[in-house]
Amino acid sequence: MQDVTRLRALDAFARLGSVTAAAQALHYSQPTVSHHLARLEAETGAQLLQRVGRGVRLTPAGRLLADRAAEIIGRVDAADAELSAHVGLSAGRVRLAGFSSAIGSLIPPAAATLAAAYPGLEISLVDTHPPEALELLRAGRIDVAVIFRYDETEPEPDGVRLHHLLDDPLYLLSRQDAVLTDLRDATWIAGCPRCRSHLLAVCAEAGFEPRIGYTSDDMVVLQALVSAGLGVTTIPGLALRVHQGPGIVARELPGSHRHIYAATYGEPPDPPATTALLAALTEAAAAG
Repeated sequence: MQDVTRLRALDAFARLGSVTAAAQALHYSQPTVSHHLARLEAETGAQLLQRVGRGVRLTPAGRLLADRAAEIIGRVDAADAELSAHVGLSAGRVRLAGFSSAIGSLIPPAAATLAAAYPGLEISLVDTHPPEALELLRAGRIDVAVIFRYDETEPEPDGVRLHHLLDDPLYLLSRQDAVLTDLRDATWIAGCPRCRSHLLAVCAEAGFEPRIGYTSDDMVVLQALVSAGLGVTTIPGLALRVHQGPGIVARELPGSHRHIYAATYGEPPDPPATTALLAALTEAAAAG
């Protein structure tokens, strides 16, 4: 069985790229980190590091163990959080990740409700896309991931449990009251290549391929470009809860929506702090 302290040293080295940076992050001396890495090599019988010029890098075996170390550390930290929460919701912590429009709409009232009810509970938040949030969840670095998915989205990894919050309609944004087919020749504003798949699917179903002239994942930027008359786009309802630019006409796209979930990992029951956060998110979603 591997020593968690040594695994933390390997994880920090893998993330930060040097013994010096790992030592600073862990508040150790450089010789201490080097010692832990050397002991880990001795205990595993595998070469984990190799010298390259004046530095060192992970070998394939080192990378494999570092990946597992991140997951092990995450699960240990999650267990610590769960034990703290079982002592009572007056202490402990709950860690959350979500995407931008959820952070601007659902999460603040939920976090405020939780903080008011349990002022001693530590709440942390990471702003990230659903795939990254699910990876953080799987690795035990967060307790709840607020994600969205479309009907065509690939299934979530094994062990992820989804708690439905709401179905979020999509809206067509332009400077005129138009339907999708009216805008087949317009300049379109889309998200990054990974984020625009649903837009492309919606347009394909309407019989055309959008001519994309601008790219941004920032919902305020999307609206600013539409407001300036530079193009048209689609946007989720949660983003419109937070902000709607001047001169924009938002028309709901019939039958087009994304599903919003709070995701947890592992078998039930969830720790009390996680359960309380799920209840607060459900309440915020229902409030509209």
